[in-house]
Amino acid sequence: MTHDHLSELLDLDAEVLHAHITELTGWIRSRAGTVEDVLDLGAGTGTGTFALLREFPRSKVTAVDADPEMLERLAAKARSLDLAERVRTVPADLDTGWPDLSPVDVAWASASMHHMADPDATLARVHATLRPGGIFAVVELNSFPRFLPTSVGDGLEDRVNAVVDAERARRHVHIDTDWPAHFVKAGFAVEEERTFALSIEPPVPAVARRYAEVTLQRIRHGIGELLDPRDAAALDALLDPGRPESVQRRDDLSVRTTRHAWLLRRA
Repeated sequence: MTHDHLSELLDLDAEVLHAHITELTGWIRSRAGTVEDVLDLGAGTGTGTFALLREFPRSKVTAVDADPEMLERLAAKARSLDLAERVRTVPADLDTGWPDLSPVDVAWASASMHHMADPDATLARVHATLRPGGIFAVVELNSFPRFLPTSVGDGLEDRVNAVVDAERARRHVHIDTDWPAHFVKAGFAVEEERTFALSIEPPVPAVARRYAEVTLQRIRHGIGELLDPRDAAALDALLDPGRPESVQRRDDLSVRTTRHAWLLRRA
């Protein structure tokens, strides 16, 4: 998958799951006091950054990511929304060094903690960066979003996602870690743990159809060689706009996803 496709996928995620993300940030607001400074770790193209700016209208957000192209896309969007004065982008690989950051009231890490080579070191740095009483919201995906009925390929998506989950666990050794133990070790109090589920039933809007297409393309290009050849061929047919079973033509797609989240507080 190209860099542009990944950026598009992140932007689609923000648009399709807008209500889901708003529920998450509203949960943070219900527990936070006055919020002026926010830190978005692994900001990507800005899904969390812009959701947090909406939720905390007096805040400024520092968006940190290892990919400068993603951050440029984020900065361009901030300029287009007349939010540039409220957004600071910081290119940094948190596995190799911690950037110079001012104290913050809220920190946010969505689908980024499992990428860290040393999550304990990252958590300790976040703890030190938060002001006393500050909130750290950690969100992790339970699995890739689902789109297809189980009748497609006699459970095709279940088989494909089983391969995806196994490969994610192989590549990211912390993906199934005992996160609360790490949080407590870093000095955080775990205030609440929740699972957020989202379901969009058919017929889905065009943007959700594109979200399904790009997600399945990422899976096909990422782990296609690990799939049963019949399942790989079935995915190819779903991604071929000329085929009647293409996701672009289907009226039975849905969007189903869950995310696990923790609210942590620095004493």
